[in-house]
Amino acid sequence: MSKTDQQELSLWSSESDHKLVPLRDRILPVRYVRNPRARRYILRLATDGAVRITLPRWGSKREGHAFALRERSWIERQIEKRRDLSSRLQSWNEGSVFLFRGESVGLHIDRERLSAQFGEVEIPFSNDDPGDWRPFIERKLRELAERELPPRVFEMARLHNLKIRGVIVRSQKSRWGSCSARGTISLNWRLIQTPVYVSDYIIIHELMHLRQMNHSVRFWKEVARACPDYRVAEQWLKRHARQVH
Repeated sequence: MSKTDQQELSLWSSESDHKLVPLRDRILPVRYVRNPRARRYILRLATDGAVRITLPRWGSKREGHAFALRERSWIERQIEKRRDLSSRLQSWNEGSVFLFRGESVGLHIDRERLSAQFGEVEIPFSNDDPGDWRPFIERKLRELAERELPPRVFEMARLHNLKIRGVIVRSQKSRWGSCSARGTISLNWRLIQTPVYVSDYIIIHELMHLRQMNHSVRFWKEVARACPDYRVAEQWLKRHARQVH
């Protein structure tokens, strides 16, 4: 740590007790979470704008705060990425194109029949025009995900002789899925916008955490055995990251 950082850390430690991180044009609150399984300090920008610092079992808030100060440029970049994403979240209206099951589909609003249509999906609506159809359509996409993804998880768990506690479909901001130590699989509803082989890969990825609760070499060997072409799915996600919001 530089002398300037040490001085700044000392100043902010005395004034905020490690609860704030100063940036160029703002000051962010800090939230600490201790994880006994963590092997290092982990920094995240929470959805509410706070800096979330995961402390390993042996870690301290002081060192976690110092780590956050050293990574302020990274925090600034995350804020900028969120700004970019927000600007890309345009409203959806007649003719808007978005991904559904890995294919680009156009939105058609049939006001005579009072239905919104995309792909093979038709959704009735009341006579009220919302102006922006995006929230309306995304509710339907999430409904489809909640209906289709959990049975697929249970099916693949049986295929790989794994037991799971349950499946939750959520709106995750920075990940496609997660697996708890108790065996609960959480999936991002936006997987309904990806091809089946991609959503299957994410499901397998999370299921393999039941064998290796980490991202070690052993974990990736388990993934490769269960999904030999997983790199193709990862490449699809990278190429279409901006289209799947």
